[in-house]
Amino acid sequence: MSSKSSIKTPKVSFKEINTIAIPAIIAGIAEPLISLSDIAIIGNVETNAVEALAAAGIVGSFLSAIIWILAQTKTAISALVSQHLGSNRLNAVKTLVPQTILLNFILSLIIYFVTAFFAELIFSAYNAEGLILDYTQSYYRIRALGYPFTLVTFAIFGVFRGLQNTLWAMKCSLAGGAVNIGLDFLLVYGIDGFIPAMHLEGAAIASVIAQAVMLVMALYFFIKKTPFHLKLSLKLNPSLKPLISMASNLFLRTLALNIAIYLANSYATDYGKNYIAAQSILMNIWLFFSFFIDGYANAGNAIGGKLLGAKAYTKLWNLSKDISKYAVIIALLLAGICALLYDEIGLIFNKDEQVLFLFSSVFWLVLLMQPINAIAFMFDGIFKGLGEAKYLRNVLLIATFLGFWPTLILFDYLGLKLYAIWIAFFVWMLIRSIALVIKFRKKYLSTS
Repeated sequence: MSSKSSIKTPKVSFKEINTIAIPAIIAGIAEPLISLSDIAIIGNVETNAVEALAAAGIVGSFLSAIIWILAQTKTAISALVSQHLGSNRLNAVKTLVPQTILLNFILSLIIYFVTAFFAELIFSAYNAEGLILDYTQSYYRIRALGYPFTLVTFAIFGVFRGLQNTLWAMKCSLAGGAVNIGLDFLLVYGIDGFIPAMHLEGAAIASVIAQAVMLVMALYFFIKKTPFHLKLSLKLNPSLKPLISMASNLFLRTLALNIAIYLANSYATDYGKNYIAAQSILMNIWLFFSFFIDGYANAGNAIGGKLLGAKAYTKLWNLSKDISKYAVIIALLLAGICALLYDEIGLIFNKDEQVLFLFSSVFWLVLLMQPINAIAFMFDGIFKGLGEAKYLRNVLLIATFLGFWPTLILFDYLGLKLYAIWIAFFVWMLIRSIALVIKFRKKYLSTS
C-alpha cells in the first residue's frame, strides 16, 4: 500500500460554496446599494444638499439598526431549516415557517407605530437639530412604512437560505434595487411638467415601493418553489421556543452592534453637519463592504447548519478555513479598488470641499480594516448557522462596551473626531474576530 493516502480530505467544494455565496453577495449588496443610491442622489440636489445628506445618513443608520435587530428571526429560521435539512427532518419545521413570518409582521407594525410617533425624540438623540431634524422626521415617517415589507421579506429569505438557495433572494433584491434607483431619479429630481421634484421625501417613497416589489417576488418564490406554505397552525411548533430564544440572543447582540453605530453617528453629528455628512458616506461604504463580504458568511451560515445537522465536523472545520480565505481575498480586492479610486469615490456622493476633505482623511482607515472585518463576518455567519447565538451575544457586548466605547471616549478626548470613531470601529472588529476564531478552534478543531 502506498504511504500516501488516497483518501481525500472531506471538504465542501468551491462550487457548492459559491453557488450560495455569489447570489448572497448580490442579494446582500442590493440593500446598501439602495441606501448608497439615495445618498448619492440626495447629496447632489441643488438645495440644502449637506443637510439632506446628513438626514439621510442618520435615518439610514437608524433604519439599519431597527431592521438588523428585528430581522434576527431570519438568521434563526435559516439555522433551524438548514439543520433540519441536514438531518432530513424538514417536515418538523413546516408549521414553524408561517408562525415565524407572522411574528415578524406583528413586530414590524409595533415598531412602526412606536418609532413614527416618537421620531422627533429619536433623532434629537442623534444630536440632529434645525433643518436636519426636520428632514429626518419627514424622511423617516415615509421610509418606516416599509418595515412590514422588509421584515416579512427577510423572514422568507431566511427560509430560502436554510434550503441552501440564495438565488431567489438575489433576484428579489436586484429587482428591488433597480426599482429604487429608477424611482429615485424620477421622484427626487422630478420631470418638468409631469412629476414634481420631491427631494428627500421622493427618495423615501422610492424605497418603500422597492421594498414592496421585493416582498411580492419573495412570496412568489416561497409559494411556488419551497416545500413550505403560509397556512397557520394554532398549535405552536416545538421549535418556536428555541427560535425565539436564539432570536432573542441575536436581538441583544445586534442591539449592542447598533449601539456602536448610534454612538458613532451621535458623536459625528455633534462635531458638525460636515462631519456627519462625511460619516454618512463612510458608514454606508463600510456597510456596503460588510454586506458584500457577508455573502460568504451567508454560505457559512447555510452550509454550516446543514453540516452540523449531518454531524459532518471535519467538513465543517475545512469549510471555515476555505470560506475565510475567499472572504479575505474579496476584502483585499475591494480595498484595492477603492484605494485606486480614492478621490473619485467621494465625488460620487457629494461635491462640498469640506465634506470631501473629511471623508478622504479617514477613508484609508476604513479600507485598512477590511481583512479583519472579513474574518469576523465569516465566523459570525458560521456561528449563526450552528445556533451559537449566546456566544455571539456575549462577544458583541464585550466588544461594544469594553472595546468600542472606551476607545471612542479616549480618542474623542484627544480631539481626533472622525479618527476617534474609526479607530474605535477598528478595535471593535479586532475583538470580534479574535474571540470567534479562538472559540471555533477550541470547539471544532478537536472534533474534526
